[in-house]
Amino acid sequence: MGMNQMLQLLKQMGGKLYGQNPGALSNSSDFSKAAYIRNLQRELKKKDVLNIPLKELPVIVFDMETTGFYPYNGDRILSIGAVKMIGAEIQKEDLFYRTVKYDVPLSHDIMELTGLTSFELQRAAPLESVLRHFFQFVKSDTLVAHHSSHEKQFMKHASWTILKTNFQHRIIDTSFLTKVIVPEVKYVTLDDWCSYYNIEVSKRHHALYDALATARIWSICIQRVEQMGFRNLKDAYTHIASLPSS
Repeated sequence: MGMNQMLQLLKQMGGKLYGQNPGALSNSSDFSKAAYIRNLQRELKKKDVLNIPLKELPVIVFDMETTGFYPYNGDRILSIGAVKMIGAEIQKEDLFYRTVKYDVPLSHDIMELTGLTSFELQRAAPLESVLRHFFQFVKSDTLVAHHSSHEKQFMKHASWTILKTNFQHRIIDTSFLTKVIVPEVKYVTLDDWCSYYNIEVSKRHHALYDALATARIWSICIQRVEQMGFRNLKDAYTHIASLPSS
């Protein structure tokens, strides 16, 4: 997707795109950047996410496009998209989308799947800059993703290799709540779950559009678990722990 199409999406949603212009963090010294990350990690350790009422729970729902599935074998992040939520409410005015510099020509399959091009990635910001803007957007909020193991391993690898720090944010998979609501449904793909909840996805395999689709799934799940009487994530964890193993 080109920038004109992205701006049209934002216009339709009435939102703003965070991180497209360099911010204070990227312009600060290396010392202040390191201090920001350390302060963020201290805040993460103090935050009691499990007991926050679900209707007040702030999360960042995110998605990324990558060259493959194995960062430790050389696969790389190509783009990151994210949207803020509070409880079941999607904060459409707070969106994040960045492409990541990648100098290796993309395969035809990756270009077809994601719509990204080698031309735009060669002119994108380096991963270090994108990660710093992403963490500035996320702050200490909990992260949510579909197939979160994919995002988690890439974030762990990138945080250590690029920022020289351990990745410490909590990432919750959407299946965490779908197991509470419909444990008998064994769908895996984002397409299947969007079909199950009648969610339209405008453009699949685009990090921001997929993040928005995932956010809509999370929104429905939050509303339904609240209707079931769950007050917070701790209640949901306790319930899942009590279920018989399949």
